[in-house]
Parts: sequence; structure tokens; C-alpha cells
Amino acid sequence: MARLESSSGSGPCLCPCDSGVAYSECCEPYHSGTPAPTPEALMRSRYSAFAMEKSDYLLATWHRDYRPQSLELAADTRWTALSILSTEQDDAVGRVHFVATFCEAGEWLQLEEKSRFEKDGQRWYYLAGEADFRPFSPGRNDPCPCGSDKKWKKCCGR
Repeated sequence: MARLESSSGSGPCLCPCDSGVAYSECCEPYHSGTPAPTPEALMRSRYSAFAMEKSDYLLATWHRDYRPQSLELAADTRWTALSILSTEQDDAVGRVHFVATFCEAGEWLQLEEKSRFEKDGQRWYYLAGEADFRPFSPGRNDPCPCGSDKKWKKCCGR
């Protein structure tokens, strides 16, 4: 699940992008200014930025022709999981198909998006995506997406 604290309270914090790697070795360098080397790396770092409410990074990595003037992130949204379904890239164009799970105002949802990216110089930028939002309800015995390590039926699914 996407979170920064380690479950044991010690050791490196895992990256919110669900890579299984420490944040300091995964998305943090991109958040600090290092260009993401691939569309997938940029997608993961943008997901982490949503999870960590880094709107400046999101705007900076949005292609200037598609970038909104400002970006308000919902304070009651908690991003909990990212799954990359497929990626494609050539020299200057990339696509990433992903599913992100989140809870907003007590409602569990999933965002499935086919995102488009373009390379300008040495940097990849997010252009736009075909997005589909849908309710999310795991099976009763599935792990809860909140990251509690409990079953859905004993946690958020009550």
C-alpha cells in the first residue's frame, strides 16, 4: 500500500508508488529535480506526488500546452495503491496504463487511466489521459486497501 511510514517504525520508508523500494531511492530524486528517465518513472513519481500532496511537482511535470493554471488537491483524498498495467515508449512519446486506488470522503474508488507522455529535451512531461473512475469494493476476505493488514470485512468494509 502507498505510505511513507515503515510498518515496524524503523528502516527506510517505502515509496508511495508501490515499487517496493525506499522513497529516497525511488521517487524522491525526481521530486527533488532529477528528470524521470522513462514515462513509467514519471507516472510513478506523479502518483507519489498526489499521495504526498506535492502540487508544485505535478504542475512542473505537466506539459505546458496542457497544464492547468493551478491545482487544488482534495485534502480528504488518500491514495493507497498503484498498479501499472502496461507501458510503451519510443524516442519522444510514451504511454502508461495504470489503476490507482484511493479513498475520498469515506468512499473507495479506483482511477484507471491511459496516460500520454512526451519528451522535451531531457525531460518527460505528462500530456493527458483517458480516465475512468469507478467504485471499488474488494471481496470480504481480501486485504483492506487502507494498508491496515486486516481483511476488508474487519476493517473499512464494516
